Amino acid sequence: MEIVLENNKSKYLEIFSLLNLDNIDETFNNFSSIKEPLEAKIFVVNESINCHQLVKLKTHFDKINICSLRIYSNNRDTVLSGKFLKIDSAFLREQEIRNKLLLFNSKKKNDILHKGTVRSGERISSNGNLCIIGDVNPGAIVSAKENIYVWGKLLGIAFAGKSGNKNASIASLYLNPLQIRIADVIAIGPKDKPKNCYPEIAVIHEQTIIIKPHIIESKN
Repeated sequence: MEIVLENNKSKYLEIFSLLNLDNIDETFNNFSSIKEPLEAKIFVVNESINCHQLVKLKTHFDKINICSLRIYSNNRDTVLSGKFLKIDSAFLREQEIRNKLLLFNSKKKNDILHKGTVRSGERISSNGNLCIIGDVNPGAIVSAKENIYVWGKLLGIAFAGKSGNKNASIASLYLNPLQIRIADVIAIGPKDKPKNCYPEIAVIHEQTIIIKPHIIESKN
């Protein structure tokens, strides 16, 4: 099962696989602070999803701001379950579904440069590095498969190394996040405001996230 989340302006796009409906709490917790309306599309290939499973999935969708929910499947039982629950459901051939997924994946950019403030409830996700020239306000979530650079204040939630890269890092001119995560290591932001006048960087050291000065060495 592949799930695509996007907003009306197509500025935000997240594609993730859901292999086990019994362990979806953590996945949806990542989207719980998003306030902007999102459209969700569920792609199910060669898999039968019954009403009970869809109810459980829909319950999690109801916890975030989903304005539109649609199912595409080549399994008639899955489509019928969706229609029974009054979810917009369409039967498509397997190749048609894969073509739609390919189209969404082609929209995903690797490195992203965002200019401007990321406000509360907004989310920016990158398939590579993410560089933000501006502030990340409390309530905003920024994430990247590689590194995150915030040339401004990082006050929200940042998740680097989404693909499991423990060498990823999070750097900011003013590093005071609510929460930071690198790969599978999570840390709560410091209680005290930064007193330093230089950029800082968060990295993993011995399975713990540490914050240190971000020194950029010049090459002579």
